[in-house]
Amino acid sequence: MPKIFEYFGFIFYFYSNEHEPIHVHVMHGGRESIFDLIMQNGELAELHVRQKSGAEELSEKEKKTADEFIRKYHKNIIDKWIKFFVLKQTVRSTNIKKKI
Repeated sequence: MPKIFEYFGFIFYFYSNEHEPIHVHVMHGGRESIFDLIMQNGELAELHVRQKSGAEELSEKEKKTADEFIRKYHKNIIDKWIKFFVLKQTVRSTNIKKKI
């Protein structure tokens, strides 16, 4: 379960046995939601949020923060997805300490 980002208490990560579409799990305060990155022509077209089975969903405020973060760092998330799942390489977690 590679953690890819930390951002003011938010943890962004992948599960080791993931599937497409490219998506990232976001945890904050024991709550968790999943964000699907929908790409068109190499650009982020949409983010779909869904609840993780068996987990309490992020609050609306937390979802908004996660959404803003993912939109800003979506290229990094995709790069880490490709590195981990396609190239089978280790990815490092990045701690973002600057507010968006």
